[in-house]
Amino acid sequence: MPLQLLKMEKSFLRLLLSTGISFVYLPVVAAEAPPISSFAKMSLEELGNIEITSVSKKPQSLSEAAASIFIITNEDIRRSSATTLPEALRLAPNLHVAQVSANSYAISARGLNGSSVSAPNKLLVLIDGRSVYSPLFAGVFWDRQQVMLEDVERIEVVSGPGSTLWGVNAVNGVINVITRSAKDTQGILAAVQGGNIGQDAAFRYGGELGRDGHFRVYGKSSNRDDYSLENGTTVSDGWNKNQIGFRMDWNHAADKVSITGNIFESDIGQPQPGSVSVGSSMALGTIVNSGVNLTSQWEHLLDSGSKINFQAYYDRTLRKVPPTFTDEMDIFDVQFQHTLKPMDNHALVWGANYRYSKNDFNNLTATFGLSPEKVNQSWLSLFGQDEIELAKTLHLTLGVRYERNVYTGYEFLPDARLAWQVAPDHLLWTAASRTVRAPSRLDADAFINAAPAFQLIGGPDVRSEIAKVYQLGYRGKISPQFNFEVTAFYNDYDYLRTTELNSLAPIPTFVFANEMRGHAHGVEMWGTYQLLPQWRISAGATALNQKLRINSGSFETSGPANSDRDPSYTWQIRSAFTLSPGKEFDLSVRHVDELTSPDVPAYTAVDARFGWRVHKDVELSVIGQNLFGTEHAEYGTLQTRSEIPQAVFFKVVWQP
Repeated sequence: MPLQLLKMEKSFLRLLLSTGISFVYLPVVAAEAPPISSFAKMSLEELGNIEITSVSKKPQSLSEAAASIFIITNEDIRRSSATTLPEALRLAPNLHVAQVSANSYAISARGLNGSSVSAPNKLLVLIDGRSVYSPLFAGVFWDRQQVMLEDVERIEVVSGPGSTLWGVNAVNGVINVITRSAKDTQGILAAVQGGNIGQDAAFRYGGELGRDGHFRVYGKSSNRDDYSLENGTTVSDGWNKNQIGFRMDWNHAADKVSITGNIFESDIGQPQPGSVSVGSSMALGTIVNSGVNLTSQWEHLLDSGSKINFQAYYDRTLRKVPPTFTDEMDIFDVQFQHTLKPMDNHALVWGANYRYSKNDFNNLTATFGLSPEKVNQSWLSLFGQDEIELAKTLHLTLGVRYERNVYTGYEFLPDARLAWQVAPDHLLWTAASRTVRAPSRLDADAFINAAPAFQLIGGPDVRSEIAKVYQLGYRGKISPQFNFEVTAFYNDYDYLRTTELNSLAPIPTFVFANEMRGHAHGVEMWGTYQLLPQWRISAGATALNQKLRINSGSFETSGPANSDRDPSYTWQIRSAFTLSPGKEFDLSVRHVDELTSPDVPAYTAVDARFGWRVHKDVELSVIGQNLFGTEHAEYGTLQTRSEIPQAVFFKVVWQP
């Protein structure tokens, strides 16, 4: 067969596979409402001393963390134009958040935001300690992980590896969404929001549970209208979603207990793949999602001053994607952690994690699916990290994790970090890490049967994708009004996934393999300046140079071009201005450089918000997104991607 024909068939294979698994790009919906936040009156010094947990898996000050980490506070979210969780993540300058359609997002850090035929799979996301990693494709189903934005305490966005403490898949970053305790969400809150592209309604009530406990319950409903292609054709990508949930907390003496639970269901439009003239009458069947999750956490302070933590959760989801498949997943996860100081100059964290999943993937067509359809899988890991005080201002952190997966066996995940407090308000740090993205069911079990043209039979010998990461960073308070952070990084990748041709098969047969490698290096920086007591300016920028190459003899031709699916640079600037007591005006401008595989023009988006507290219990807001004619595409091919429209929302929040 001529080489050109093989390339054409391979391109068609990628198109069929990417449309067949388009379910991996679905959004999380969360209503925004403006509660009174403890962050609202924080000075820059207080913001720098916020306690975080994502870097060392124990509370520590942000100013002491030897990692590139950006904190999205409750107040940041309240004063932004964000109406969903992915929109809130745009506040983090170290993330690339690209919207494909009304229901699709590609989110990653430091590149590889589409270096494979599936969704980004090198970013780990946690919600209150519950990993939302999916064994199906090694990524995140954003539509399953909804939270009420007014209940978010903070979002810790770590760019760079976190595998030593959090496990495989934390290659290029970790997003840790942490919600407020039930004690901090007492009473009633009701929020209604409507605009030209959709509506949101949410209600929450919190109360006491005896002398030492508190609870909250909530319900919310959201919908978004269909978007359009660049040529003006409306596509069936709108969605409707409903969710209810609760949280209970007890705090007594040396014990803290927390239980959270959520139930959701949603209907999501599914446009006809590969057609420019995509109208609602031609759309495929509606994607139906439903799920339930329950998480319990127990923390106990021992007499010695050390602490033990126990966490367990159950997560069940059902996804129906007609006419392609039905996916039913049950996940059980248990984790133990012990934090102690065995010696004066050592702070040790160690623990174990066990994860078990039952997956029933029902192939509704003979063309695309997974084989076998039903599998039970388990993961086991042991981890430990020791923070050593070499001197008063010099700390060395050494960590390692051994994690077993069903495809490649045991993975070794070491990490070393050195932090030097060069001055009371200035931290210089460096780190070296090895991390992996372990194979998923999609890598090993996927098949496409397009005979007699070609077929794909998965990757029976697929390996883990490896990254060796080196970082150098600085964080400091330049003046009482100005905080600044900058990090330079170098990622050395090996065994990245490719699609290879089995030349011995009677018809062209493809398998997933690991014949691509490369590197990425860049810089990310951000800072905050308190221009006036009532005016705060925040800004951030990233620069990325990413080069991938295939090994000699590989059939892969388009893989290296995928590195161009990441912008070479991005920047953003945000202004939060209090006009007068009870009146606020917030403005955000962000710019993303062009993508070239496929071509997506560079764009600049302008968002704004005006908030007015008309009564001590009532606040009104007007929100504008993509103002001043900034409708634009952000990701994907011209034939399938939607234009992100201009939007205006009006909000009313009542919190007596």
